Amino acid sequence: MSNLEKIKKQLTLPILCSPMFIISTPKMVIEQCKAGIIGSFPALNARPAEKLDEWLSEIEETLAAYKAAKPDARIAPYAVNQIAHPTNDRLEHDMRVCVKHKVPIIITSLQANAHIIEAAHSYGGVVYHDVTNIRHAKKAVSMGVDGLILVTAGAGGHAGTLNPFALLSEVRELFDGPIILGGSITKGNHILGAEAMGADLAYMGTRFIATEEANAEQSYKDMILASSASDIVYTSFFTGVHGNYLRGSIERAGLDPDNLASSDKSKMSFGSGGSSKSKAWRDIWGAGQGVGGITQQASVADTIAKLRDEYETARHRLNLDR
Repeated sequence: MSNLEKIKKQLTLPILCSPMFIISTPKMVIEQCKAGIIGSFPALNARPAEKLDEWLSEIEETLAAYKAAKPDARIAPYAVNQIAHPTNDRLEHDMRVCVKHKVPIIITSLQANAHIIEAAHSYGGVVYHDVTNIRHAKKAVSMGVDGLILVTAGAGGHAGTLNPFALLSEVRELFDGPIILGGSITKGNHILGAEAMGADLAYMGTRFIATEEANAEQSYKDMILASSASDIVYTSFFTGVHGNYLRGSIERAGLDPDNLASSDKSKMSFGSGGSSKSKAWRDIWGAGQGVGGITQQASVADTIAKLRDEYETARHRLNLDR
């Protein structure tokens, strides 16, 4: 049985929740995993660095206790996101902690990293790398990643510009391993659509920002509920890499979302875990174009239950339950 098959047997829905800076914490990850979808968080969210060990212990101990209480429940594995960028001076430390805990899934961003792949494979973990174009996909595959996360047009945060049909089709020509598709996926029928296109899992982030467990201030959650696709601004101004942000948060910061200068990648810095004082991510809020489909604030468990109902309804409509 492949690693992907083992993972999917633990899921109630084929979802990998994307790691969101500041927003994703053990509280949300635990509830996602208990409900049968893969929860994740960026290692850099644990501050100071020593906190990472505590977070991983909390997730593992809580899920183990839940499994003991409900032995028949499908409990998903969790994932940790590592920012493989030269300025991330925590990377070596954070990977040592992940190896210690044998984190099931490592998500790498910005650069595929051979040392991370080797470290994860040393204990049987897998590495999924996020890409926005075919060039990055080819490089990651050549380095031996176990799966690819396709971050296509309309995804929240740092996203690409390629249509999901186009990128997924091209990637499938060169890679037959696990593919996770992201980009405006907010409903159960979207998940089924991703599978129909040839993806193994759906990558969902924005859908969980307005959940009760998300570490986002209430005004951020309210803006998610009130926004639509037309309220998403794609710009490199804040981090040097193009990303999607809520127009309202840009305006609230006193900036004109229609007149933002371009910036370059040299502006990115993850030294000492990144600066919580920077406007990007703390004051400028990321979201994907699927935000218009999110109209209610609910718990993670209720959100996933609704996604499951939508997914099964879509299957029934297409007679896939026969």
